[in-house]
This record gives sequence, structure tokens and C-alpha cells, in this order.
Amino acid sequence: MAIEVGQRLLHYRLTAKIGEGGMGEVWSAVDTTLDREVAIKVLPERWADEAERVQRFEREAKVVAGLNHPNIVTLRSVEQAEGVHFRSCFTCLPLLTTTGRGLRS
Repeated sequence: MAIEVGQRLLHYRLTAKIGEGGMGEVWSAVDTTLDREVAIKVLPERWADEAERVQRFEREAKVVAGLNHPNIVTLRSVEQAEGVHFRSCFTCLPLLTTTGRGLRS
């Protein structure tokens, strides 16, 4: 399934693609239950059926969940919907998206 702006994954509505890297794509989204902006990291569709990739994605989430630092996102959940593996994080997206600057700036 191709991911696109406006799509819903459970109660998250995707609003913009922020970037992508080796383990997936990161999207800005709205948690429609809490009315809160979150970041969603999606495992690419090409890896959704590869058990090793899914396990690596889940291990990465567990590592992030164990971290507690003001400059690191807070993991909210690890989910799967319509064959899409993803996780949501509370984040400071307004700062990053309104300034147009990355974390290194």
C-alpha cells in the first residue's frame, strides 16, 4: 500500500512526509483521538513481509522506548494497520517544520 497525505492509519491522519532513511519513512500526523501532532515512522512496504526487517523495526522501537532525554522523541505506540507497520512518537514537530531547520541547525 502506498502511503500518502490524508491517509489514516488507525486514528492517525497523515499530514506531511518529513523524510526517509534506512529503516523507513517519517510522517507528520495528527492523533485524532488526542488531537495532538505526532510523528509516525513507517516500515517500507517492500519489507512488511520480511520477518527479520519487522523484528529489527520492533527492536529499534524498544530501544527508543527505553531512552529518556529531552532531545529524543517519546515513543507512544507500535502498531500495524492494513499491512503497514508503524510507530508513533510525541515530538516537537512544530519547531522543526515551521523553521525549516533540521536538528543540526
